[in-house]
Amino acid sequence: MLAFIVRRVIATIPVMAFVALFVFSLLYIAPGDPAAVIAGDQATPADVERIRQGLGLDRPFLVRFGEWLFRVLRGDLGISIFTSLPVSQLIAQRIEPTVSLMVVTLLLAILIAVPLGVLAAWKANTWIDRLAMAFCVTGFSVPVFVVGYLLAYVFALKLDWLPVQGYTPLSQGVWPWFENLILPAITLGFVYIALIARITRASMLEVLQQDYIRTARSKGVGQTSILFLHALKNAAIPVVTVIGIGIALLIGGAVVTESVFAIPGLGRLTVDAILRRDYPVIQGVVLMFSFVYVLINLLVDLVYTLIDPRIRY
Repeated sequence: MLAFIVRRVIATIPVMAFVALFVFSLLYIAPGDPAAVIAGDQATPADVERIRQGLGLDRPFLVRFGEWLFRVLRGDLGISIFTSLPVSQLIAQRIEPTVSLMVVTLLLAILIAVPLGVLAAWKANTWIDRLAMAFCVTGFSVPVFVVGYLLAYVFALKLDWLPVQGYTPLSQGVWPWFENLILPAITLGFVYIALIARITRASMLEVLQQDYIRTARSKGVGQTSILFLHALKNAAIPVVTVIGIGIALLIGGAVVTESVFAIPGLGRLTVDAILRRDYPVIQGVVLMFSFVYVLINLLVDLVYTLIDPRIRY
């Protein structure tokens, strides 16, 4: 077990090295002269040159990359061009809303999607199965921002049940914190729920045809035990995989969702940085999201070993 974990951790090192190289290259592969774009139309050549020197664009690529990587390893993500604040400080100020939104969305998606997929597989080819699959198709088809605006219009503006925008820190109370996250979490989790439910149904359908399931039924094992203790455990590998992969959907969807509901998280920070061409902030946020995604994939691999010990070998 320990050897497997060590191998997986070592395997993430070249991945993160490639990610770091790509993130640093954003400054060079962006269209146009980054220094001129940041300086604006009214800037003088001296202003453009000053920004170019500040960004290090006047020095060799590998030298700049080495210096940048060394600072990143020490926790220094650079200084924002427009706010003159450390990027790590800006991320720390915005990380709670984004983490809260993603955690609530993840829990909501798993609690809804897995039972829905199990139910659809159990009632395969019935109206329950067709209704569940119709929901999944809808979840895949409707864009996140459309779902967000519809939910905000109905439940916030028309019914006045929930706040339409903003974020309340957890330190000010659990319910105010959760109340502000209900609509964004449903919006962000809509497609995620559809994805997990569909994969759960497909995996469960395959497992429910196995001989040991028929044997359990012939011995009089209850339907609930068959579905959740026998079948779901053996169908869990694809489900866990899609949950891990779906983290990328949450990261990408958080940018749109936070914009729709005016949540001051990392998604809004990213959008603002892109509009301002604040490259140090863009690099820092993308690098952090990439690291989180690689870490989630590592955790998914470790969960595999708990579900099926044969994977360790």
